[in-house]
Amino acid sequence: MATNTSVGAAAAAPAPGHRWLRAAAALVLGVTPVLACGNRGADASRQTAHADTTLRRAMADGQAWPSYGRDYTNRRWSPLSQITTANVAALAPAWIFHSGIVHSSESSPIVVDGVMYLSTALNHVVALDATTGVKKWEYVHSYRTTVDCCGPINRGVAVYDGRVYMATVDARLVALDAATGQKAWDVVVGDNLAGIHLDGAPIAVDGKIVVGVSGGEQGCRCYVDAYDARTGRRVWRWYTIPSPAAGGWWGTWRTADEWGQSFGRDVDRERADSARYSDSWRHGGGPVWHHPAYDPEMHMLFINVGNPAPDNDGTTRPGDNLYTDCIVALDVNTGTVKWYYQEVSHDLWDYDATTPPMLLDAPDGQGHSVKAVAEAGKDGFVYVLDRATGRPLRKSVPLAPLLRYMQPPTPEGVIENPGTLGGSDWSPMAYSPQTGYAYAEENYFPMKYRQKLESLQPPAQWWDGGVVATPAKDRYGFYTAVDLATGKIAWQARSPTPLIGGAMATASGLVFFAGAADDTFVALDARTGHELWRYSADAGVNAPPITYQVGETQFVAVAATGLLNLNDRRGDEMIAFALPPATRLAARIAPSDSAARGGP
Repeated sequence: MATNTSVGAAAAAPAPGHRWLRAAAALVLGVTPVLACGNRGADASRQTAHADTTLRRAMADGQAWPSYGRDYTNRRWSPLSQITTANVAALAPAWIFHSGIVHSSESSPIVVDGVMYLSTALNHVVALDATTGVKKWEYVHSYRTTVDCCGPINRGVAVYDGRVYMATVDARLVALDAATGQKAWDVVVGDNLAGIHLDGAPIAVDGKIVVGVSGGEQGCRCYVDAYDARTGRRVWRWYTIPSPAAGGWWGTWRTADEWGQSFGRDVDRERADSARYSDSWRHGGGPVWHHPAYDPEMHMLFINVGNPAPDNDGTTRPGDNLYTDCIVALDVNTGTVKWYYQEVSHDLWDYDATTPPMLLDAPDGQGHSVKAVAEAGKDGFVYVLDRATGRPLRKSVPLAPLLRYMQPPTPEGVIENPGTLGGSDWSPMAYSPQTGYAYAEENYFPMKYRQKLESLQPPAQWWDGGVVATPAKDRYGFYTAVDLATGKIAWQARSPTPLIGGAMATASGLVFFAGAADDTFVALDARTGHELWRYSADAGVNAPPITYQVGETQFVAVAATGLLNLNDRRGDEMIAFALPPATRLAARIAPSDSAARGGP
């Protein structure tokens, strides 16, 4: 069914008074550990150490793309520099792989040791020769059930210790032999018929495979699991919605953020209703859509958590609705909460913290460099937090025009921007240490928010109302560079259509953006935003790009399969681009544009 086509040669932070919160000891009760029957043997410990060392060496090797965000920082930045601002105009398809599955996938591939591991819609996994696109093997998942939010998509796999790991729509975690595609184990993560499903790429760390579940739109109580990479045994579980015994999801009844943005809440009414709806946490949502970041020195995972349930009416869920719309730091060994920061409290607009967090260094309010974590929310801002404590360092300026911002939905409906597709939807940002800019995709896509009290009927989606999109002529997007030292926009380039796909930056001063609804894929100057290259695919390029090198050839690869949310044209292609041989030779002889400018 699958075919391959060869196309040619290869703002300053506020003063104290903030409400970042360290987790109380009681929050430990929100974790369900699973204890082993004894200490792991010396052989298992050596195997884990070897697997971790191998993965980190691949991350340090700029020629590979061994994890969803290339490395644990999730920066989607590559040190490769053969493709430059001077020669990118010559970039052309080197090979195109056709999966035969004409359906939105949103997948970002992994490349290690000259092999590309690609997941598709319907939870197939394909191993390809990364130089030619020729298929080595294919795994076809057998669904038990199929309940999901947004189609049978899959955003990627993890490759670790000779295995490929994929989380599935029918709420399973599958381990495959990386050499053959044969199944090593297959475990149940949750009840798909209740609405639990998985579409994000797992992260592999310290002998564990960590995955988050979706199901917020179905009124599930979502969670993050860690599994033993060798056996599939669950090591720990952390619920994104804390029970009353774990401190509860009510929070501090926060009415505005640290920068004065009101959440439009009637806290007196919420407090009065809290006893009536004391069990609302059991169906509180909190999906984990995406791939976490990890700091090996701190032993912390950084998780982005999505919306509360139901989406548009907070009547039945008094309180801040922790840990929805939060960045949460977890201890990787136990799953316990170290700290959290909530971007939007008591969310009524589906403003998930939905893009993968990125780790970087950024100045605090006194100009001192601190280890930070940054995330672009659906609410239209980028947040920068102290990685050790969760203390907010800054919030960017609005990255797209705001319209009736955070006005509570009504039965008649209120047209607002951002809508439910952002701001920045799930599109991963990139970050360049050369410019200090984060590269984000932002949308002006107003939607009419309606509020209507409805009952939960699993596994149907539970919005308590709904949204209606505005006409297409009123929608557009922005390729955006945000200076994380100031929170200001360094540059923006407007797209005639909304953007959902993602970014990737390189050491040669380029940033690649996918996601436009007109089937285009572009490369811009990372410093100025000037467009340098554009490619028109046969379907929507609605997946994040990667880059890697095999031998003397640097490739840029991206999936062109369309997108359900924007109804972009569907396809089945994975496209790998490269420079013509003569241009590659010239690039090896001449210094890159970045080096000529004195860049790192």
